Amino acid sequence: MTSSVRTRFAPSPTGYLHLGGARTALFSWAFARHHQGTFVLRIEDTDLERSTPEAVQAILDGMKWLSLEADEGPFYQMQRAERHKEVIAQMLAEGSAYYCYSTPEEVEQMRESAKAKGLKPKYDGTWRPEPGKTLPAIPEGRKPVVRFKNPTEGAVSWNDMLKGTITIENAELDDLIIARPDGTPTYNFCVVVDDWDMRISHVIRGDDHINNTPRQINILKALGAPIPEYGHVPMILGPDGQKLSKRHGAVSIMEYEKQGYLPEAMVNYLARLGWSHGDDEIFSREQLVEWFDTRNLSKSAAQWDPKKLNWVNAHYIKALSDEALLEHVLPRIHSRGGNTEGLDMVAVLNLFKDRAETLEQLAENAMLFCAPFQPATEELQTQFLTDDAKRILAGFAENASKLNTWTSEALDALIKETLSEHGIKMPMLGIPLRLAVTGQKQTPSIGAVLAIIGKTIVLERLQNAI
Repeated sequence: MTSSVRTRFAPSPTGYLHLGGARTALFSWAFARHHQGTFVLRIEDTDLERSTPEAVQAILDGMKWLSLEADEGPFYQMQRAERHKEVIAQMLAEGSAYYCYSTPEEVEQMRESAKAKGLKPKYDGTWRPEPGKTLPAIPEGRKPVVRFKNPTEGAVSWNDMLKGTITIENAELDDLIIARPDGTPTYNFCVVVDDWDMRISHVIRGDDHINNTPRQINILKALGAPIPEYGHVPMILGPDGQKLSKRHGAVSIMEYEKQGYLPEAMVNYLARLGWSHGDDEIFSREQLVEWFDTRNLSKSAAQWDPKKLNWVNAHYIKALSDEALLEHVLPRIHSRGGNTEGLDMVAVLNLFKDRAETLEQLAENAMLFCAPFQPATEELQTQFLTDDAKRILAGFAENASKLNTWTSEALDALIKETLSEHGIKMPMLGIPLRLAVTGQKQTPSIGAVLAIIGKTIVLERLQNAI
């Protein structure tokens, strides 16, 4: 395969960029990149009632966050309306399309009638011109739709990149409406013209589009246009095996950015939902491009697994440099009202980094140091800050004040000495110490926590607790 490979991602801006759409975009992008081809972004905004500027922006934001850069586009289908109308006029002139004056109610009646006879419910061809056929009189004042004159004999067949040969009998297909009464072309028609004009060689899309493919191929044949190769990817299912829905996490891809997922992790995880390279679970964007092959796309539905996504995200968080981690997490801390001034934030984040599954979790944990100090609840103080505990803390505070170096190593050593001196186990010192200094019963390694908080504040809080 050569650089003549041209793929496209063509979302309809009737909602956010969801997981299925993002995965389709990723596969189309990776296929183009693998073959040094061209990746085209096309916004299919022909549904004027449901398409919104906000949805367009959400798609563009999602593509940018995932770094799925288009080589051409974004093209907007509505801006190509004149071209679509020009092709419809050409088809009407050539006889591969015709005006149909049947009302939606009449067509519905035709479908019901066919169904009653045990036939496939479809338009009965009342206005379809045939040699020797006399058409009805045109109803006054009624605006027609334009229908494609679909072949009535033979079959349409294509070799799907995932599913192998698919064949549909032409007798099964309706004469598709390609323009509405107001003259605006319909989705299936615009897709065909745009794929033709943009020289799309490979179409990778969800298998919910399989029914559209034979109709689109027949229109392309009628236009004498080349037929792209098609690959229909199975849908993503929720953890329970049902269709992915909002309760599973079928939200805008940008919602995952808000929740603290890294784009590298999302790309890695999405790629594994329906594609594989041996047993490799973690791979870079460059490796994905190098390895991507449609033969390794799965023929069965993939299952969304939030735990697996968290595991992948945790891996990428651990791999971040200190600078990159700060860049990702500081804004999240500040948005919570956290104060990072005077704190060694690299030390703070590294304290939690290995246990964090998301950037949000990391920011929340960092508030131990960045939020205003809240003393422990009365209940916890009564339970753990007993007279014995205060006596041990007083001794610890006195020795801590004499430390020449305030490091986690020096503090860990002092904690061990204190335990040995009083013949007690760690919880008898650790819990009162944590409560006194952080107001919390559980924290990471207490020596490291005390080192970050700093000598002056630690001694002051110990004094107040005692």
